[in-house]
Amino acid sequence: MVGVPKAVLYEQFARIGKALSNPARLELLDLLAQGERSVEELAVAADMKVSNTSAQLRALTLAGLLVARRSGSRICYGLADEQVAAFVDQVKDFAHARLAAAERAARDYLGDVAALEPVSQDELVRRLDQGDVVVLDVRPQAEYVAGHIPGAINLPQDQLAASLAELPSGAEIVAYCRGHYCVFAPDAVRLLRAHGYPARPLDGGMPEWRRAGLPVATRDAVA
Repeated sequence: MVGVPKAVLYEQFARIGKALSNPARLELLDLLAQGERSVEELAVAADMKVSNTSAQLRALTLAGLLVARRSGSRICYGLADEQVAAFVDQVKDFAHARLAAAERAARDYLGDVAALEPVSQDELVRRLDQGDVVVLDVRPQAEYVAGHIPGAINLPQDQLAASLAELPSGAEIVAYCRGHYCVFAPDAVRLLRAHGYPARPLDGGMPEWRRAGLPVATRDAVA
């Protein structure tokens, strides 16, 4: 029986690896794991030119990792499904475990996250039920609006220092952001502790919370 040559089959498999071989594309996938965004919004968030952002998004779409839709005059992109975010996280974790340079880069970028005593998802769910914790979403507002932990307060990390007075007093604060390799929550916890607030980061971020099947709110947008 005549079939497709083996090389053609492996070439198709390699398309995914090629799509993920560009650091800018990995960052765009991380941003889209937070929710659908337009090309222009992604360009601003990733500090890239719109033309370059559009080219990288097209490459990811051709590899089956993204879907695009038109919204008026804009093109919006989203992950093809939740498996994409899970796979990209597996790639990052694998690199972190196998490459000493990746492990060092993560440590230098994030600092000693373990020393901040991350809160597990199960613990946070339990404490939310008990009402003895304040959940702080330190991602940009657009990402918060696209989906957040119910009841979470949104104070973007770059605005937190000027907004400490808005935080409730008394309860411990659990901060979360985009995921395990996002620095926003660890930096927020360090800032909060420096100002006397009891604070810990969530182990993982919004994408991991969503994949676990835990409740996600998409309203309560801040003004």
